[in-house]
Parts: sequence; C-alpha cells; structure tokens
Amino acid sequence: MNDVFPHSYFPHTQAQRAEMLAVVGVGSVDELFADIPERFRNPEFHLPPALTELELGRELGGLAKKNAVPGEYASFLGAGVYRHFIPSVVSAMISRGEFLTSYTPYQPEVSQGTLQATYEFQSLICELTGMEAANAGMYDGASAMAEAALMACRITDRDSVMVLDTVNPRYRAVLDTYLLPQGITINTVSLSDLVVDETTACILAQYPNFYGGIEALGDLADTAHQAGALLSVSANPVALGMFKAPGDYGADIVSGETQPLGVSMSFGGPFVGYFTCKNEYIRQMPGRIVGRTVDHEDRIGYVLTLQTREQHIRRERATSNICTSAALIATGTAVCIAALGPGGLRQMAELSYQKAHYAASVIGAVDGYEVIDDGTWFHEFVVKCPQSSKETTKKLLLRNIIGGLDVSDSVPNGMLFCATEMNTMTEIDALADALGQIAKGS
Repeated sequence: MNDVFPHSYFPHTQAQRAEMLAVVGVGSVDELFADIPERFRNPEFHLPPALTELELGRELGGLAKKNAVPGEYASFLGAGVYRHFIPSVVSAMISRGEFLTSYTPYQPEVSQGTLQATYEFQSLICELTGMEAANAGMYDGASAMAEAALMACRITDRDSVMVLDTVNPRYRAVLDTYLLPQGITINTVSLSDLVVDETTACILAQYPNFYGGIEALGDLADTAHQAGALLSVSANPVALGMFKAPGDYGADIVSGETQPLGVSMSFGGPFVGYFTCKNEYIRQMPGRIVGRTVDHEDRIGYVLTLQTREQHIRRERATSNICTSAALIATGTAVCIAALGPGGLRQMAELSYQKAHYAASVIGAVDGYEVIDDGTWFHEFVVKCPQSSKETTKKLLLRNIIGGLDVSDSVPNGMLFCATEMNTMTEIDALADALGQIAKGS
C-alpha cells in the first residue's frame, strides 16, 4: 500500500487536506460542510454486495439482453431517431486515433486534419440543404432549432416566434427551455391558423414534419417574408436525397439532426445537429465555422473563421455559448455522405419512401386500421388502431416487432410508424399480419 496516496482515486494526502482546511479557516471536513443538514451529508445507498469484474460483466450482459434491439427485432419506430444503413467505412475512419481523440481545434495550426474534416462536413451539409453557409455542428437537431429561433429574434429584433404544431413535440419542449427564460413568446399553431405580423421573428417548421408530411415551404417562406420575418426549417437530411432542398424554397435558416446519416441510434445519442443559413446572416450564426485558405507558400490550410461563443469574443457580441461542435460524430456523418454519394443517398431515400408507402398500403388493408393520409409524405405515417396504442405496442413486442410511437394524445389510438431501407418486405408483411391478429384479440 502506498502510504502517501492510500487510494488510487484519492489524490490528496492527509497533510494536504489539513493544509487546505487551514487556509479555508475550518478545523475539519465536518466543520466545512456544517451548513448542509446532517441527514443529507452521508446518506445510505443500500447497495448490493460488490461483484467481481467477471460477475459484473455477466450481470450487465443479462440486463442488455432485455432490450428490444432493432435488427434482432423488426423495428418500425422513428419519430426523430432512425435506423439506416451505415457503411462500414464510417466506423473505420472515426475509430482512427487522429479523429477519435481529437477535440474542438483551438490551435488550428496543429489540427489541420480535424479542421479539414469539419470543413468537408460543412460543405456537404450546404449541398444537401441548398444553403450558403453551415457551421461546424450543434448538440442535436432540437437545440439547433432552438438556436435558430434565437438567431431569428436577434436578426429581426423581435421577440415572438410561430411554431407549427406539426413540429416534433420534443423539439417544441426544447424551444420552451431555450426561449421562455429570455422572454420570447412561443405561439404554437396549426398551418390553417398561422398568422404572421410585425412582432413575429420567424416561422419554425419541420420537413418532413413529425407525422411524416411535407409542408409547402414555398408558401411558408412567402408568408414569413411578407411580414419581415424569417423561415426556419428543421429538415431530415435523408429526405433531402429525393425532395427539393429547403434553401430552394427560400428558407433563411435550415437546421436538423444528422443522426440518420452515419450515426447509430445508440438509445438516443450522442448525435450531432447541423445548422445553415444565408450568407447575410452568418455573423449571427451560433457555434464555429471552419474556412479554407492558403498560406504564404500557396498551400491549402484550414482555420477557424468564425467563433461567436462568449469565451472567444466580447460577451455582449456573443450569439451562443454552445461549447462543442460534436466533431467526431460530424466527421462520421461526412464520411457517410461521401461514401453514399448523391446516387446512394437518393437510393436510401427512395427505398425508405417506397417501403413506407408499401407498409401503409398493407396496414390500411387490415380490418380496423385506418392510415391517416394528408397528402405527400416521406417515410412516416400515422395509423388509427382499433385498440389502445400501448396495448398494441406490448403485443407487437411479444412477436419480436418494435411498433410505432404512441401518438394517441393527438390522434385517438394513433401510432406513428416508420419504415426505412433497412426494413424487409417480409418484416412489413409480418407487421401487417400481427396487427390483424391483435385486432382479433389474439
């Protein structure tokens, strides 16, 4: 036993602890924490006996097997996190030490590889969205939408936003967290009730929306711009493989979640959001931007062109305090897009579209089930079930099927189903057959 450091996780010796207490002006640790009620100082945790590493591995493995994992189960769950094909080159690239151990490049001269990867990510995202400028990445799609709303308020000097009720409810909850403490009014409205006036900073829409439908972005852009407001769109990047880009409709800010491209579902994270805008608004963009230039010998070099975080510039000029660009995950997305190419991305989108529409057709043919079809939609759709959505989900799990998301709060007995290129026709037919059996009480 090392007498100086009696435990490998306690770096301070008794002498050092005594010295620190003396500087603070107390005689003991108990005196230091005297202001904390005694019942909260050393609570009992009632932990089970310690296990060996081997025993612990077996226990955790057993717990993991209780999860219903897509692949082992046929999965039709989407609602913001999607199962798509990830080329093997993605893992191979981001597992390399140069990328895996890198962090935000504060010293550009020694971070050229990371900076180049980020630059490629930005360039690819701009191509997908039809926008002029992209940043190095955001926490996720939800916070990116919230940052877009804040940005629109700064640009227009207005303090009210209009968010369509077809936006993901979890995204709307994040909007509340970001905007309400800053005194910004959030108006959640249906498309038919949308009214934009001189107090509105922006319209917030999703493309495709939470229920899978495609909003008329051109009309939304016209409505916003006529009132001096902006249009901010949160777009699924896979859908952009076959649908017209939001930038082509006149969107001012386009953000979203890149998880569908090269990032595993991972039980909900970590992911990476993307953020783009028109060039005229670039100085109000949150996060960082990597640019490409040449040095005095005409060699290409990459630099942090813009950092609007308060740590780097005067606080009153900062736009956001986002502390990461999620560079490793963004690199994975860039590798995925490059590996797929335009044709591969289009094929992924078209297969998802076709399989989802096939699934809707066979489910709609099952007695008791009604597919809600409001026009053009991508790879998600809502089904009215003849019984409780929760009960349907439980019974599907017993048949090794992960069903859709319960949306009965907005559609009676409603389930939001999703299909991608990863779903086989056999799985889809089995889903329809299982739903038929469930409706019959079996």
